[in-house]
Amino acid sequence: QVQLVESGGGLVQAGGSLTLSCAASGSIFSINGMDWYRQAPGKQRELVARITSSGSTNYANSVKGRFTISRDNAKNTVYLQMNSLKPEDTAVYYCAATITIATTPATYWGQGAPVTVSS
Repeated sequence: QVQLVESGGGLVQAGGSLTLSCAASGSIFSINGMDWYRQAPGKQRELVARITSSGSTNYANSVKGRFTISRDNAKNTVYLQMNSLKPEDTAVYYCAATITIATTPATYWGQGAPVTVSS
């Protein structure tokens, strides 16, 4: 079994910062891509940032220059540093990871971390 556990969400004023963490645990052979998604009320879930196993990153245009994704492979953890937060960043943030157990990769999701940015 694999679990992704997120932490670090909360309430912050516009212009502030938050860091989200997502730790994977279980019978993990390897972790490939690790992603952060978000879903705002009434909207579809969208990809915010992605990091490959080698550390290559890409970002949604809406967060470029403000958010930074990183990972600690020794800890099976992915982070999302969010700076200059805006009210439109308010959403539930989900981490996702492509994890191989034995021989078959599959995508696993965290439970979601609510982020509220007040104006």
